[in-house]
Amino acid sequence: MNWIKVLWVDDEIEMLKPHFLFLKERGYETTPCTNGQDALDLIKATSFDIVLLDENMPGLNGLETLDEIKNILPDLPVIMITKNEEEHIMEEAIGAKISDYLIKPVNPNQILSSLKKILNHKSLIADKTTQNYQQQFREISQSLLNLETHQDWSDYFKKLMYWELELESLEDSSMFQVFETQMKEANIQFAKFIENHYEHWMRGNPGPVFSHQAFEKFVFPQIKQHQPTLLLMIDNLRFDQWKTILPELKNYCKVIQEETYYSLLPTATQYARNAFFAGYTPLEISKRFPQWWKNDIDEGGKNLYELELLKEQCQRLGMERPMSYHKITQLQQSQQLIKNLQNHTHEGLTTVVYNFVDMISHAKTEMEVIKELAPDSKAYRSITSSWFKNSPLKELIKKACDLNYTILFTTDHGTIHVGYPSEVIGDKETSINLRYKSGKSLTFDPKDVIQCKNPQEYQLPSFYGINSSYIFAKSDAYFIYKNNFNQYAKMYKNTFQHGGVSLEEMIIPFVVLNSR
Repeated sequence: MNWIKVLWVDDEIEMLKPHFLFLKERGYETTPCTNGQDALDLIKATSFDIVLLDENMPGLNGLETLDEIKNILPDLPVIMITKNEEEHIMEEAIGAKISDYLIKPVNPNQILSSLKKILNHKSLIADKTTQNYQQQFREISQSLLNLETHQDWSDYFKKLMYWELELESLEDSSMFQVFETQMKEANIQFAKFIENHYEHWMRGNPGPVFSHQAFEKFVFPQIKQHQPTLLLMIDNLRFDQWKTILPELKNYCKVIQEETYYSLLPTATQYARNAFFAGYTPLEISKRFPQWWKNDIDEGGKNLYELELLKEQCQRLGMERPMSYHKITQLQQSQQLIKNLQNHTHEGLTTVVYNFVDMISHAKTEMEVIKELAPDSKAYRSITSSWFKNSPLKELIKKACDLNYTILFTTDHGTIHVGYPSEVIGDKETSINLRYKSGKSLTFDPKDVIQCKNPQEYQLPSFYGINSSYIFAKSDAYFIYKNNFNQYAKMYKNTFQHGGVSLEEMIIPFVVLNSR
């Protein structure tokens, strides 16, 4: 029998023998101890699963002993037991991270219930999560066959993301593997949906809100008289990453509105983010503002004129209040903005483009350390969460809440964890992105791509002449040239890429936050 080891510390320990017998019959091996100092010595010498600790003892009292226990083993669960119902005692104990707090006299069933709640909490949650997912598995699979509209797909994707976040905490990975199969099938069907409808939507027919429509639809209505508004464009942020960092915001922010919209194709910064700030499709930008648009084959940065595009859109929409634009690529820039944010409260719109998540994503293809830290989506979310907890971005949001900003939180596109290399052949001017290619006379495997033979039908510029076309990777495929295929296929496998067609890349969050 695998005994659960309990250390019970109480200066009247002899009176508790009936409790020990009761617990022994239920698989708990209890070690008695009469004072705090002996308890600390036992903890250093022996492995215990949990401690029951009397608050009122001579010598080291319960709170003092608790502090020392947490210095030695911070994660060792401690149940405080006391006759004292004074509020400050309870607050001190809770502040020292006790696992439970019981008032004397306690009966054996109370003790047993507390022990089970603490020691079996994780396994009980895991069992319930597994049971719930198993019950919903058939429903989720069946509903995939009945998705007809863009809103159906958005709702379905949110449901999938809910289950991905629920299942990732399970130690048994079997259910998560089942989910991954379900997610892959969803992306296969989503690509068919996009292929059947995208051209229709780009002609102006009813469809989802796309990148070039999001500012007017979501941002502009939030710009109110005498109210400062902070627009945060977090480059390359997936919907699940947003959900991962949300708990960190809840202490000082509340979510007023949460929407999703669709990134344009290609789901790449050059196209989707320029479209967001311009309020026009890439084709319209290239025609109206050729001085502000660069094609894939052009040298230089492709997002150098976001401020100009944003100003033009704001003027077109009739926004009269002042605005500012800040692009954060270095720590010093974010610290400076936090320091000076109060100087922007008179503005109708303060726009911040934050590139850190994008740097994580691209670094994963270049740095072995990042590859090891983020081998899958679960680890990628964990890195994002760890970064955000101590990031200047979190400090910026807190400062904005203090200054009573309305905070608008969004991204330009997501990413997908790629796993299947697909061979493509093109000339030297073919674009280099792993999830889409633009060029002429492209050769590829048709099952892996959505092909756009006429770029104008997708509202994309045509810069290769009559044979110009685009291809977009479906599901988790990524494009590798025939030359050195094996070398590069291995290099980029299990990295996070964007530019193609997947739920993770295309369906992205727009959130309105206010201070609490």
